[in-house]
Amino acid sequence: MPNEKVKIGIVGCGNISGSYLKTAQVMKALETAACADIMMDRAQAKAEEFGVRKACTVDELMADSEIQIVVNLTTPQAHAEITQKAIAAGKHVYNEKPLAVTREDGRGILEAAKAKGVRVGCAPGTFIGGGLQTCRKLIDDGAIGEPIACSAFMMCHGHESWHPDPDYYYKVGAGPMFDMGPYYLTALVTLLGPISRVTGCSGILIPERTITSQPKNGEKITVETPDHVTGCFDFASGAKGVIITSFAVWGSELPRIEIYGTEGTLQVPDPNSLGGPVRLRKPGSADWQDVQLTHPHSDRGKWGIGVADMAHAILSGRPHRATGEQAFHVLDVMHGFLDASRDGKHYAPVSNMTRPSPVPTGLAEDSLDD
Repeated sequence: MPNEKVKIGIVGCGNISGSYLKTAQVMKALETAACADIMMDRAQAKAEEFGVRKACTVDELMADSEIQIVVNLTTPQAHAEITQKAIAAGKHVYNEKPLAVTREDGRGILEAAKAKGVRVGCAPGTFIGGGLQTCRKLIDDGAIGEPIACSAFMMCHGHESWHPDPDYYYKVGAGPMFDMGPYYLTALVTLLGPISRVTGCSGILIPERTITSQPKNGEKITVETPDHVTGCFDFASGAKGVIITSFAVWGSELPRIEIYGTEGTLQVPDPNSLGGPVRLRKPGSADWQDVQLTHPHSDRGKWGIGVADMAHAILSGRPHRATGEQAFHVLDVMHGFLDASRDGKHYAPVSNMTRPSPVPTGLAEDSLDD
């Protein structure tokens, strides 16, 4: 199937849409057929910029029989509505993260897709990139022995000093855990498997924020969701983990992710990227060893790599890797940290997932199948 393409339609033409449209230009299984947005001028601008033949309304995109995958890049609060529309239209869907805001909406998406016989995928797909796939191969090959623990840290002061519209990041459905947690938790569960128990400590540490970026300089933000979340968790494998996501610290030198094994420690690259560096430290060594990436797809121009993988999977009939099941598990775990903090007890996720298959080595830069 070397010349086959899957046609996609982009819903939501904000900043992130450009990254997905670039991916469609460089990955051979994708072709963008339409762009849609509630603001037609934005859809038209993206279509013109990336040579897409049609800018249209959401309903027109859903009715286009050529489009097989709807790429849902709307705000999280609209994910469930748009995804359900696409499923009802008989189309596969790939969401930006998170899958939905609530567990109920996430579960409803999976149930509807199963009933309709369509696929659901969800960002982040960064674990398909060269950096995290190199880590996956090292773990699978036994480079650190049996993984027994991990740590993950995303520590910054938030968005009000640089983002043009930072209010959203402090609303329910966002905050550091729901905004950035999907990158870190998706990396961990694809490397180590599903999570079976969580507990958490969270809170709003800076209740009011002052915007210093333009065009809203001087406006106040009332923080409505925890801006600092600490979680501890057990993997079904028995490994133990800790994660901190924060919009309340001025700086940190903590590593992004480390995985600790019986025969070494693996330093995992920023999961909000596709590349390295990957570093390994073995027993008796005083220094870290830089590991050469074993897989392609390490540049940010392939940000929509999860969509490309879904397209390859549709063409070949194999499972896609960034599944809705996996995204729902991550959503469930994130809520679990907040629930455990509020209720003062452990939470056992109601969800489960299967680790996605590793990406083969030796692939061409424009492909995700042999």
